[in-house]
Amino acid sequence: MASLLHPLPMSFDRIKEKLAILADAAKYDVSCSSSGNKRSNTGKGIGNTTAMGICHSYTEDGRCVSLLKILLTNHCIYDCAYCVTRKSNDIQRAAFKVEEVVRLTINFYRRNYIEGLFLSSGIFKNADYTMERLIAVAKKLRLEENFNGYIHLKSIPGASDELMREAGLYADRLSVNIEIPTVSGLQLLAPDKKHEDFIKPMRKVHQEIVQYKSERKLIKSTPKYAPAGQSTQMIIGATGESDRDILYSASYYYKKFGMRRVYYSGYIPITTDHRLPAIGSEVPILRENRLYQTDWLLRFYGFSVQEIFNASHLNLDLDIDPKLGWALRNMHEFPIDINSADKRMLARVPGIGMQSVHKIIQARKFRRLDWSHLKAIGIALNRAQYFIICNSKDFYKQDLTPITIKNRILQKANSKYAKHFNQQLSLFT
Repeated sequence: MASLLHPLPMSFDRIKEKLAILADAAKYDVSCSSSGNKRSNTGKGIGNTTAMGICHSYTEDGRCVSLLKILLTNHCIYDCAYCVTRKSNDIQRAAFKVEEVVRLTINFYRRNYIEGLFLSSGIFKNADYTMERLIAVAKKLRLEENFNGYIHLKSIPGASDELMREAGLYADRLSVNIEIPTVSGLQLLAPDKKHEDFIKPMRKVHQEIVQYKSERKLIKSTPKYAPAGQSTQMIIGATGESDRDILYSASYYYKKFGMRRVYYSGYIPITTDHRLPAIGSEVPILRENRLYQTDWLLRFYGFSVQEIFNASHLNLDLDIDPKLGWALRNMHEFPIDINSADKRMLARVPGIGMQSVHKIIQARKFRRLDWSHLKAIGIALNRAQYFIICNSKDFYKQDLTPITIKNRILQKANSKYAKHFNQQLSLFT
């Protein structure tokens, strides 16, 4: 009986060596997530992608490690100052053959090591040559191996429209990293690259997604095109862009190209260059987190960039979340009556998430809500209490200033953290 596992086309030791190099090189790309796509297995192939996406594991710093996440090669014709694979960097180079990536994916999947493939690459020869090889991997997996698992391909900046169209027929998700948030920043750190080369594949993918969706409404046999959409990634902290600059760029990509996600990756200093932060500088993880929180407010809570930032407030507060920061700067909007406020204002109260907003709207159809009802619904009263009134005489804001409210919230948060830490510590004493 033939082995269920495909034999690898070259020595195992050499494969391991390539894998170590090219998996390590891929760790700087954080733009992978659950797919949100369903790709059913008809019974003739292997693998599937559920509607809730693939399963993920995460490292301590939040990096996704659930996919076979590799570069096709770390050879690159460009010399971007921020990139570890830039051509002037003295690192060990390697390159997979198309067949090797296919075999690795199938072998790892059948051993239950992975749920799918995340494939990126340095740019070698030119954009089209590199993109052709990435597509060849996905095409072989789909057509020759009947692989129905999740595939995420990186779009190569400058690749032709024809190749981008083909890529979306085999990949669940496509993404082209914008890398630096502003045109001026890109010119400073990657003068060989053009901003339009990043925009071109984004535009094509968006056009094809819209077109294929329209066609599927009329012709059910129309194939799906990049059903999990497209995403992009920005490097944060390599240049001097403000948080407002970054979020304006993100908002543009969401609106213009229908992005599913914009990812924010704190720059990790890897080289000595006067244009970059010094080696040993702190990676802006907390800034990353605040940008993701703000991104969420823009996408799901009805906020705009203009509301969150202004001429005197170009960067997010690091000690408090962006919704609380906005509320403290706009105390004239509060308090709101929880029993009559509209959905928009309910969603702007610190401590009230969208699920709680919907619960409040439903519950108040039957009775006027007081503090006990709000606590049962699950809102974070330690924050929300300063911005709302309800069916109660108690109102916690009174004459408190924004600074006083902020300090009270931070003190309670720190006290809660200290209590939790001491409880955990007691388990080991």
